Amino acid sequence: MSLQVLSVASEAVPWVKTGGLADVAGALPAALAPHGVAMTAMIPGYRDVLGRLGKRPRTAHKWPDLFGGPARLLAKDGMLVLDAPHLFDRPGRPYGDDAGHDWPDNWRRFAAFARAAADVAGGAAKGLRFDLLHAHDWQAGLAPAYLRFAPVRPGAAPVASVMTIHNMAFQGYFPAEIFPQLGLPKQAWAMDGVEYHGGVGLLKAGLESASAITTVSPTYAREIRQPDFGMGLDGLIRSRAAQVHGIVNGIDTAEWDPARDPALVQRFDAASLAGRAANRAALEAEFGLAASEGPLFIVVSRLTWQKGMDVLLEALDHLVWLGGRLALLGTGDAALEAGFHAAAARHPGRIGVRIGYDEALSHRMQAGGDAILVPSRFEPCGLTQLYGLRYGCVPVVARTGGLADTVIDANVAALAIGAATGIQFDGITVPALKGALDRALALWHAPEDWQAVQRAGMAQDFSWHRSAGAYAALYRRILG
Repeated sequence: MSLQVLSVASEAVPWVKTGGLADVAGALPAALAPHGVAMTAMIPGYRDVLGRLGKRPRTAHKWPDLFGGPARLLAKDGMLVLDAPHLFDRPGRPYGDDAGHDWPDNWRRFAAFARAAADVAGGAAKGLRFDLLHAHDWQAGLAPAYLRFAPVRPGAAPVASVMTIHNMAFQGYFPAEIFPQLGLPKQAWAMDGVEYHGGVGLLKAGLESASAITTVSPTYAREIRQPDFGMGLDGLIRSRAAQVHGIVNGIDTAEWDPARDPALVQRFDAASLAGRAANRAALEAEFGLAASEGPLFIVVSRLTWQKGMDVLLEALDHLVWLGGRLALLGTGDAALEAGFHAAAARHPGRIGVRIGYDEALSHRMQAGGDAILVPSRFEPCGLTQLYGLRYGCVPVVARTGGLADTVIDANVAALAIGAATGIQFDGITVPALKGALDRALALWHAPEDWQAVQRAGMAQDFSWHRSAGAYAALYRRILG
């Protein structure tokens, strides 16, 4: 019989997405099915999500009072949605208003979501049975803590749980005053519970309480044991090292397939790389870039310090001096946005900038760009470099986290055996990035080597099959 797993996440495609978490939460149920795992995803009932549910979803459970108002669990098409209007039926984005300000009651919203998930995993909803709860990021972090400290059926066999860290930088830290309102017993206010530096740490609570911890690449699983990457939780991670596992994210290889992608001007595969030329020309036109014999670099990213965008900004004059051009799509820090606009004005026809996000354009950029720049200071997994590999857009990446795990550096030995898939560099500094750009230009001017790197990248298997198998194996180890 299949294992029954409840996946608890604040977003999941195709229902709601702000980042890579949604891709993972949306992809896992289908990916796990061939491995004997039946996963049901549970998400909050944001206004847009309820609008997409359509008519007559089944009510699987009701709460007369869930953190200040009635709530119900809606079930449709294998998805569970927590309909709690007092918490989630509001305009704006999942975590804040349209102006970008976090909702001040986020602690209450996601504590309620976690409480409801723990209730469902513990058997509160008639007809729903689960062997294990899989919580993602801080928004679901209290679910393992509720299972541990306040199970829905005291005295019943404990429900196992997995806590996945998608980015340690986002922890869900709130003041101590909220603790009495969480519905947890006094013993939960402890160093091995929810208390964290005098406040309540939602991610920390999940990391302390879960049966196992995962993060989204093996290198990141090692990095977060160090102060520079652990963001204050490295001691906890070291203390639970035996329960920490790194599993690289996969990608949807049906959605990201250059041979079938409807967004492209011309489709192609590893055997027909010449088809990329039409996509390159279309991308140049779309960004107002002049045709050139040099490589076209792309960036599809949040424009933040974490992503190393400040360092890239300082290296742009060097990129142009080398004969390269840049097409950038992203949004984030206002100063960085202004900096990239200024660079585009300084180098007309060489740098093009689009502020915002456009899914179809990101596909066109991977198909038309020659190399994708990912100079992140830390990167738990990263998806854009995986899309680049899939589309023959050579990744130039910092040697950190999932970037180190998924890109094989084009050093002499790797090129000699045909294993190289991109360029890695150490240290997020302007000189280090300039050195990586120099290497990219040298490789570009050796066309046979460049195409070998493209084809080696396109041959990599970053589908969800292998990653889902690792999750399924972990679930079975936990459950014995």
